[in-house]
Amino acid sequence: QVQLVESGGGLVQAGGSLRLSCVFSGRTFSAYDMGWFRQAPGKEREFVAAISWSGGTTYYSDSVKGRFTISRDNAKNTLYLQLNSLKPEDTAVYYCAADRMVVPRETDGVDYWGKGTPVTVSS
Repeated sequence: QVQLVESGGGLVQAGGSLRLSCVFSGRTFSAYDMGWFRQAPGKEREFVAAISWSGGTTYYSDSVKGRFTISRDNAKNTLYLQLNSLKPEDTAVYYCAADRMVVPRETDGVDYWGKGTPVTVSS
C-alpha cells in the first residue's frame, strides 16, 4: 500500500520560512494527485494546497495563497511545501495526502494520509 512520510516541521518565528517534505512509497508516485492539509488542536483538518499528478496545476486555500508554494519531484517520489511569511495562525500539524483519482482539496475521500509533521510559529 501507499506510505507517506512527512518531515521538515519545527519551530520558527513569525515571518520565517520552512520547507516540508513528503516521501511517497508503495505505488507509482506520478500516478497520484497530492496535497497538504493541516490541523490545529481542537480544530478540524483543513485544506492547504494541492497539486496534480503532472505538477501542472496547483491549488491553494485563501489563507496561504501567496505565501506557500506546493511542488513535486516525481523522480524523487517527493512532495514539497514551501512555507514563507509564516504567521502564528499557521501553527498546526501538517499532513501529506495522496489520491489516485481526484486532486485532494477536501479531507473526505482522500485515499492515503501521512502521520503529520508539526509546525509551530512563535510571535
